[in-house]
This record gives sequence, C-alpha cells and structure tokens, in this order.
Amino acid sequence: MAQVMMGSEVAKDLRRGIAEQIDRLKAQGRRLPRLAVVLVGDNPASLSYVRGKEKACAEVGMASLMIHLPSSTTQAQLMEQIRQLNQDATVDGILCQLPLPEGLDERQVIQEIAVDKDVDGFHPVNVGKLHLKEDGFVPCTPLGCMELLHRMGVDPAGKRAVVIGRSNLVGAPVARLLLNENATVTICHSKTADLPAVCRQADILIAAVGRAKMITSDYIKEGAAVIDVGINRTEEGRLTGDVDFDSAVEKAGWITPVPKGVGPMTIAMLLKNTMKAYYGHEGEQK
Repeated sequence: MAQVMMGSEVAKDLRRGIAEQIDRLKAQGRRLPRLAVVLVGDNPASLSYVRGKEKACAEVGMASLMIHLPSSTTQAQLMEQIRQLNQDATVDGILCQLPLPEGLDERQVIQEIAVDKDVDGFHPVNVGKLHLKEDGFVPCTPLGCMELLHRMGVDPAGKRAVVIGRSNLVGAPVARLLLNENATVTICHSKTADLPAVCRQADILIAAVGRAKMITSDYIKEGAAVIDVGINRTEEGRLTGDVDFDSAVEKAGWITPVPKGVGPMTIAMLLKNTMKAYYGHEGEQK
C-alpha cells in the first residue's frame, strides 16, 4: 500500500514559509513582492484560476495586481499592457492567464514578458536556461512535481523516470528537471509502443497525459513513486487524475492524489517564483 503525498499540505507549508518572509519584510518597512496577472476575456475556468491566485497572494501578504481586459482587446493593446508592467518597478512577477481568446497570439505575449519577471517560466530564454542548467524561472507545475518528489525522500539520481506527456507546460520541462538531477528519463506520448511495459520500468512515474484514470496498476512498478498531474472532470462533476488511484495505491510506494495533489503545488510555486524575482530585483540572492 502506497504512502499518499498530500500536495495540499506541502503547499500549505510552503505558503507559511513565504508568509514569514513577507512578515519580516513588512517589519523592516520594505517594499513588498508584487505579482501582476493579466486576464483577457471571461473564460469561467480562467477567471476561477485568477481568483485562486489573487486569494493565494492575499493569504501570504503578497501584493497583487489583477488586470482584467475585455475579450475585444487587440494584440497591440495586450502587448502594450505587458510593456507597461515590464517597466513598473513595483511589479516583480507577470503572468498572462492562458488560453487567450481566439485571434490573440500567446507566443508573442510570452516573449514580450520581461525574462526577470517571467514567473511562469515560459519565456524562451528561461526555457533555454533550464536546458543549460542555468539559474532562471522554471514552470510552476513541473517545479511542484520535483518538490513533491523531494518531500517523498526520492532522489532522482540513478533512477529510471518515465514521463507520460510531452507538452511544453509540464511533460518536457519536468523531464528536463529529472534529467538535471541525473535520472535516466523516458518521455512517452501517443505514439509510444507498449506504454504499460515502458511505464513498468519506472522508479518515478509522472502522468501528464490528460486522460482520466488511464494509468492503472498494470502500468506501475512495485514501489514506484507516482505523481499524477492530470486534472479531469467526470460526468458527475468530480475531479479525477490520469491515474486510477484505487488500483495504483496498492502497488506504488508513493502516490499523489487528485484533488489535493499537484494542483495546490502549482500556485505555491508561483508564489515561490515571485519571491525569487523580488529578491533578484532587490539585489539579493535567496
């Protein structure tokens, strides 16, 4: 029977540490870290995510700036908004909530965000830094996966890791993070032959495929650490992951649940990245 790693508890611990740092900054009368989030349009899911980020900032005492633009916003107007935030010395982190309404080019927006304020870790320069093992900003969900592995006491060095999914948001960067910590990494996708057999070789299995309960115990090596990044909604409206938790928990050594697994870690890592940006702007290394 696997030990269950509750990302919600780890995230709470991380937020507590960030709140303590901000309390010390307040006591010293210093400028507070500030996160700017740009939302274009009225996508209900995006609006919910943005409100969650605003709430998380408030809970730790971090300043936030939420900019809600109408769906009629042009590319030029959005780019100008990003440029203004780049030039605002009170803003440490900038993110533009994705997806953008049809007709807007998210690649242009990502590339316009200042590299030192790119707390989502999506700018090509930060992507390059990750691959070159240089200090930069790493996407929040992959960073959260690695934090959970470390909290499990799992050292990737020498381990066989399998990542199911190759997206630029999760699969590719988490594979690179594992490789940077000396794991032997296999990235699987829709064209992978005999996926269960490949997954059964994994000491570390990360599922980021977007198919509910696809990963059953047949995919899992006895004692493996299983991290479920998937967020899928059932017909009844409940959230479920890519891993069939009930069968996987019998075989894995560690496993993360959905909900309360990787999800809460993503926002915690966003706050952590914003603190990193703040200290960089203040000329400090933390």
